[in-house]
Amino acid sequence: MCTPNDSAILHAIFNPSAPFGDMCGDKNNDIQEDQDLDNRFPADLLEKAQKLELSGMIAAESGDVKTAVQKFSEAIALLPDRPSAYNNRAQALRLEGDVTGALQDLNHAVELSKGMGVAGLQALVQRGLISRLKGSDEAAREDFQRAAQLGSDFARQQLVQLNPYAALCNRMLRDMVQKLQEPDMPEG
Repeated sequence: MCTPNDSAILHAIFNPSAPFGDMCGDKNNDIQEDQDLDNRFPADLLEKAQKLELSGMIAAESGDVKTAVQKFSEAIALLPDRPSAYNNRAQALRLEGDVTGALQDLNHAVELSKGMGVAGLQALVQRGLISRLKGSDEAAREDFQRAAQLGSDFARQQLVQLNPYAALCNRMLRDMVQKLQEPDMPEG
């Protein structure tokens, strides 16, 4: 099992656009919730699946995304009802450029986790990012809203960016600050 520090580092690797440390709002409750969900699995299979996921994360960290996908797939084969491996494989698939496969895994992770806990929160954020990149702002907004309710500061930031009024206000504020810093510049 990885330490909280290992988890934070791996989170940063798999979620490079998320602020460092933004896994969940109340990490202890979410981690406990994930552990409670994991208690339904046989301990020996859970341990094997967790080791496979850790191997996959290490492979991804070293740039061997193909091996990472393989390890996450093996973990899924062991415990197909555990959302964590789907979420991790989705990140590896996204790194490979397989956005369709990543979305399928994220949808499955959200379904299995019921959008709760660490795996659910991460799946919602990642699915929201992919939706936003694909121009599906409404779908992104829904996922970011759910993730924000779970405590994700990053999801809250994304919601602000999706708000056209906030974007307009930010642009106006930036222009005003620039004019204050450079008063001799002609208005354009």
